[in-house]
Amino acid sequence: QVQLVESGGGLVQSGDSLRLSCAASGRTLSSYAMGWFRQAPGKEREFVAGIIWSSGSTYYADSVKGRFTISRDNVKNTVYLQMNSLKPEDTAVYYCARQPSFGKSYDSWGQGTQVTVSS
Repeated sequence: QVQLVESGGGLVQSGDSLRLSCAASGRTLSSYAMGWFRQAPGKEREFVAGIIWSSGSTYYADSVKGRFTISRDNVKNTVYLQMNSLKPEDTAVYYCARQPSFGKSYDSWGQGTQVTVSS
């Protein structure tokens, strides 16, 4: 089991930046990748960014490419999401999740952190 705790959300204005953190504990060494997802009110949860734990390779949704950066600290077992040039449409609850192996579904989720961007 892996436990995930997100932090860093808040209320910001359009154009501002935020950095989210996801602290992982438990069987983190058995993780293939970590991802950030978000869910806005009335919408389905969507993928935002992912990072392969061992190599650091990253991938992003088109909607955030060039504005968001995912990174990880292997020593601290923490994954970050740096969000720049925030837009009102980025408003959502952000979740981090663990993908146990390639091709498998994400199986551990954090409780989420609210990000609200005002115009």
